[in-house]
Amino acid sequence: MHKTELSIEFFPPQTAEGAEKLRAVRARLAELKPAFFSVTYGAGGSTRERTFATVKEIAASGAEAAPHLSCIGSTREGIREILQEYADAGIRRIVALRGDLPSGVGDPGEFRYANELVEFIRAETGDRFHLEVAAYPEWHPQARTPADDLAAFKRKADAGADSAITQYFYNLDAYLHFVDAVRAQGVTIPIIPGIMPIASFSKLARFSDACGAEIPRWMRKKFESFGDDAESIRAFGLDVVTGLCEKLIAAGAPGLHFYSMNQAALTTEICQRLKLA
Repeated sequence: MHKTELSIEFFPPQTAEGAEKLRAVRARLAELKPAFFSVTYGAGGSTRERTFATVKEIAASGAEAAPHLSCIGSTREGIREILQEYADAGIRRIVALRGDLPSGVGDPGEFRYANELVEFIRAETGDRFHLEVAAYPEWHPQARTPADDLAAFKRKADAGADSAITQYFYNLDAYLHFVDAVRAQGVTIPIIPGIMPIASFSKLARFSDACGAEIPRWMRKKFESFGDDAESIRAFGLDVVTGLCEKLIAAGAPGLHFYSMNQAALTTEICQRLKLA
């Protein structure tokens, strides 16, 4: 039986207090021995310095850090600079994304799609970095059709991606269908399911509506029935997400990537329940 590889995502803190809190969270989550911690990157590179500072601190602690790098609104020279910074800091893994343009900015820059970024990184740095890309089991919200989305994913793999991390989902069949469809296209890279622990249903519902992740009707109805009962919401959320992870592991998923939201408790408890801690 293969060992399930864990990875955990953070967003760069905005304040000194947030950075201090994240250090404590990271120390706790490091006990799970994740393969790497990834750090997000704001629209149009708006968190570039904070992302880099967080990544450097993680790397200095001895853990592997994987910065997100989005290309929309960027120039080749700007991306080249960032790649050099990461190479100099000993970073070995990058999550390569298209990203979003900041609101009010019309110029997409010199890159339009993530496959162009992957191609550029490979041309500039060879095999220096392990490149992760994004995958959307329930299809990218801006894709015209599932076939278009699949073709876009294949272009990223063909450009040189090493593995993919999915948008979070709660519908196991969506992930299994996506993997089957990708394999039928001849794409063989590992596709790691993204896992979103549930701390607050109202926040999850808003977030899911914005990013196109479906909350199944049975889950939504059950959460709504709890009203403001935070303890019941937390307990049910833990059961749902642990059950999903168990099924993913049984189905042969190559790992689990936790969207921690800079919190340690839920990810830790799920991994303990899965006996991965």
